[in-house]
Amino acid sequence: MHYILSIGGTTPLAPHIRAKLHSGLFVCLLLLTTAVHGATWPDFRGPHGDGHAAPGTTLPTHWSESENVVWKTAVPNQGWSTPVVWDEQIWLTTATESGNDFFVIALDGGTGDVIHQEQLFHSDNPEPLGNSVNCYASPSPVIEAGRVYVHFGSYGTACIDTKSKKVLWKRDDLPCQHYRGPGSSPIIFEDLLILTFDGIDQQYVTALDKKTGDTRWRTDRTRAWDDFDENGQPKRGGDLRKAFSTPIIVEQDGKPLMLSVGSSASYGYDPRTGEEQWKVEQIGFTPSTRPVWDGKRLFTATGYGGTELWAIQTDGTGDATASHVAWRRAEKDVPDTPSPILVDGLLYVVSNRGQLTCLEPASGDVVWADRIGGNYIASPLYAGGLIYFFNSQGACHIVKAGRTFEEVAENSLDDGLMASPAVDGNALVIRTKTHVYRIEAK
Repeated sequence: MHYILSIGGTTPLAPHIRAKLHSGLFVCLLLLTTAVHGATWPDFRGPHGDGHAAPGTTLPTHWSESENVVWKTAVPNQGWSTPVVWDEQIWLTTATESGNDFFVIALDGGTGDVIHQEQLFHSDNPEPLGNSVNCYASPSPVIEAGRVYVHFGSYGTACIDTKSKKVLWKRDDLPCQHYRGPGSSPIIFEDLLILTFDGIDQQYVTALDKKTGDTRWRTDRTRAWDDFDENGQPKRGGDLRKAFSTPIIVEQDGKPLMLSVGSSASYGYDPRTGEEQWKVEQIGFTPSTRPVWDGKRLFTATGYGGTELWAIQTDGTGDATASHVAWRRAEKDVPDTPSPILVDGLLYVVSNRGQLTCLEPASGDVVWADRIGGNYIASPLYAGGLIYFFNSQGACHIVKAGRTFEEVAENSLDDGLMASPAVDGNALVIRTKTHVYRIEAK
């Protein structure tokens, strides 16, 4: 695991940039950072933001309700947010099913004991969800040394001191009509906390000063909309404008670039200023997958209404729709919700209906495909040559990464996953619909 070091935070460093490093001092710093972060899971897709555990991680391959469960802790209310891990603490969010009250919970990583629980926000009139897939606590926290940031979309964002458990700042004045509930998770970059709001009334990304919560910049999406009815109202209640995706930040040509997927378009932004660098307009609406990047191309699924998998070259400027789409696939088994994962030069996607496909990133050609069964919302996890796919019925299919399909194991828990899995050292931290588990080989 390698990072660009910065004051107050770390930023993932792309593989092709890592290869160019030759400074002995810098390499020592990178190794030190790896040691610090080996037992952390700061973001809903891990330290890289791409579903990869730290190198050398050895996760269990067999478990059940009675095997390799170190502890199991019931979680009150409802939430699909992925737990984040730092300094032997596990943080997650939850909310009442009605959407009136919003909570943060911290667990002891070793015992599973609840060490902190607090109501942070209240809403008298939350928007109805209108579906059974999302809930009011879907955005995952993000954590760093000493601070955790929790986010419930327009219902509120807060920063908490992880030692004292004191709330350092709150914001509940960031507008967005979510309509189906919030979904995009916050990310940290340098001294910024970056938030995504893709609602039916407005769509924008914004950065807060992570120390104070003050707004540093806001950038509106530039996708033009033509989905109005004869009365000037958005068609389908505005679903065509919504998105649930979380951005990633990469290093391109020596500069940071934030890759962000909105409804019907993907964008490249300067994360320090919010300035839009490029845009690619695409079909589909309400995308949920978090993009991944191979050093040249962004890979994302476009959502509903003609779901496609797109590969977009990320060195464009302006409107790059005509020039920077490397390839696109319109197969029916493209995922609507689970994010893609890149492992050793191959791209893997699992559809919501359990079709697993391995692709060539450069061309989109299929290497192999197989059906693993179940329904999938959670994004996959990679560690030690194996990819873990958790479904919403409680099963986990473990597949060996490579050019042929090989299933290593299948395990099951009493309830299924809506949240993506996390890692703490060599342990899985799994949040089902009702509990959090620590699963570790004895």
